Amino acid sequence: MAGKADVSVDDVLQEAAAAWLAWDKNPKTSALVKKAVSDGEKEELEKCFGSRMEFGTAGLRAAMGPGVSQMNDLTIIQTTQGFCRYLEKTICDLKERGVAIGYDARAHPASGGSSKRFARLAATAFVTQGIPVYLFSSITPTPFVPYTVTRFNLCAGIMVTASHNPKQDNGYKVYWENGAQIISPHDKGIARAIVENLEPWPQAWDDALIDGSPLLKDPYSSINKDYFLDVQKHCYHRDLNKSTKLKFVHTSVHGVGHEFVQSAFKAFSFSPPFAVPEQKDPDPEFPTVKYPNPEEGKGVLKLSFELADKEGATVILANDPDADRLAVAEKQKSGDWKVFSGNELGALLGWWIFTCWKEKNPDSSEVKNVYMLASTVSSKILRAIAVKEGFHFEETLTGFKWMGNRAKELIDQGKTVLFAFEEAIGYMCCPFVLDKDGVSAAVIAAEMASYLATKNLTLSQQLDAIFNKYGYHISRNSYFLCYDQTTIRNLFDNLRNYDGDSKYPKLCGKFEVTGVRDLTTGFDSNQPDDKAILPTSKSSQMITFTFANGGVATMRTSGTEPKIKYYAELCAAPGNSDYNQLKKELNDLADAIEEHFFQPEKNKLQRKAD
Repeated sequence: MAGKADVSVDDVLQEAAAAWLAWDKNPKTSALVKKAVSDGEKEELEKCFGSRMEFGTAGLRAAMGPGVSQMNDLTIIQTTQGFCRYLEKTICDLKERGVAIGYDARAHPASGGSSKRFARLAATAFVTQGIPVYLFSSITPTPFVPYTVTRFNLCAGIMVTASHNPKQDNGYKVYWENGAQIISPHDKGIARAIVENLEPWPQAWDDALIDGSPLLKDPYSSINKDYFLDVQKHCYHRDLNKSTKLKFVHTSVHGVGHEFVQSAFKAFSFSPPFAVPEQKDPDPEFPTVKYPNPEEGKGVLKLSFELADKEGATVILANDPDADRLAVAEKQKSGDWKVFSGNELGALLGWWIFTCWKEKNPDSSEVKNVYMLASTVSSKILRAIAVKEGFHFEETLTGFKWMGNRAKELIDQGKTVLFAFEEAIGYMCCPFVLDKDGVSAAVIAAEMASYLATKNLTLSQQLDAIFNKYGYHISRNSYFLCYDQTTIRNLFDNLRNYDGDSKYPKLCGKFEVTGVRDLTTGFDSNQPDDKAILPTSKSSQMITFTFANGGVATMRTSGTEPKIKYYAELCAAPGNSDYNQLKKELNDLADAIEEHFFQPEKNKLQRKAD
């Protein structure tokens, strides 16, 4: 029986490879598949053809290479053909309005794949169907694509990027006509349409034809101008910026951010920040970092620290490679560098943006129309500020697709959405981009630091002042790497049957569980009918526990990476100055979560590298 099963698997893989080779016109990927077939490399064929990439609310994200499970010319053509057909069915004036397409600087020489190449093939699919395409002529930050969709009233946007993922990865991020990332049911509709349009259209591979087409437009120059004019409207202290003694260092971590953050500083009348020379130019090899993700902390910022110490700079601003995220570090009196967590920077930016709004809008009655948003795994500090200041706070599911769409709904109702953030260093500081934006966040953070310096305050001191006024909110977030879906399923099933069949845990070590919300199954013990209010999804794992000591902890799977993430936060009343005791209790809680909730599968998980 085992032999027959093996033959069957081999036959399926061989057939998949043959079908691939009939359509693939990229000489590098087709050569890789031919070699795998001739050499009988079953493991390689399984990697390429074992399962097709799933199109979801995050679009696509995978390694670049041949086959249906990876990012390459043919899967980009197939994906765009499906997306095009879905748009044709859904939006009647598609051929009048068109779509926007942008790309980062990623490239994969072994398979001939690159973000620019993928973007041009995507543009070709639309242009051959008579649909206008606003294709950027050069690399751009991710937030430029949703901004373009909104600015030109387009039907959709595509950004080819894998953000902060490892160098071999790429992605295909999709925005709807409202300027926000797609959510259900569009993801499912597009996924179906892709499967129905796998065979490349006659001109699918001929990307040269778009260059002379009247349907191809380049928005680079006008968007580059309009975006920074809009950013300027969020500058509140231009005179202070001109004269500030603070010095800033900026790193784009080998990504696209350098010139755009320089432009943002100019728009705010700052002197240019010092750029980390080894990291300022795009380089798809990311040679100076293990992971091109400033969320990883001090390891990614080593060169920034060295440059800042050399130049006497006290604040570091770091973007990820597609410049939609921002990390901030500050030199402390001790000489050490403090890298702010995503939650800490969210607290600072939320406080700052509300403070600026309040100065501009002294009529206190207006505050009832003001909103701020955060994802459910992020700190609840905005809720505490909202309660005291009188504006509205809303929690959404994880990811800016939810915050962007909710922000748009509120704006359409005449509400003012000032700010949204997620703990994974994503910030929407300017609602003309309905997604996280590391460019505008960088310059707004710089203005905040500049203003505080005139009051002889550091960012760290202001964070303490926020906690003293609104209550301490301290968090500890981490993750485990896991590449095995069965292990992941077992871990979460164990939590759902911890104290017997369908019984969630009542204790986590010494910590009493007072509430459970499971957004995979739709259970919420805090609701009268035990049904969760936030949308649920059976395709992802997410359970939140509340504890008697005021702690909240969420465990979830990542939508874009092979990670099981956990988020723990402890809140205390305003004026509670025993920070060290709070920190100890939070660490005890997080340690208990790792020990008791991860334990059954812990030997199969790989801990986050510090």
